[in-house]
Amino acid sequence: MSKIARRQFIQLSAVAAAGCLVRPGQEARADDVPHLSEDDPTAQGLKYVNKSTTDGQTCANCALVQGADGDEWRPCQIFPGKAVNAAGWCSVWAPKA
Repeated sequence: MSKIARRQFIQLSAVAAAGCLVRPGQEARADDVPHLSEDDPTAQGLKYVNKSTTDGQTCANCALVQGADGDEWRPCQIFPGKAVNAAGWCSVWAPKA
């Protein structure tokens, strides 16, 4: 599991909370937003990849991803306004409860 600094965790939590407030009461849909590119500066900073190489850790089983199970591209709280690949991964990955 990756380790992140407390300051980075707090900053990312603030971004995630802000993403939840953008459209309260509406579930984000992956077809409403562009796909996240690995070249995106935020994606690069968080080591996002479209295809996970970490055993058992993908966007599909991350607590921060939204949308319907089984969708190939789904919205993520960490990348507001972008959809991540369900097979992807980033350094903020957290297991679903």
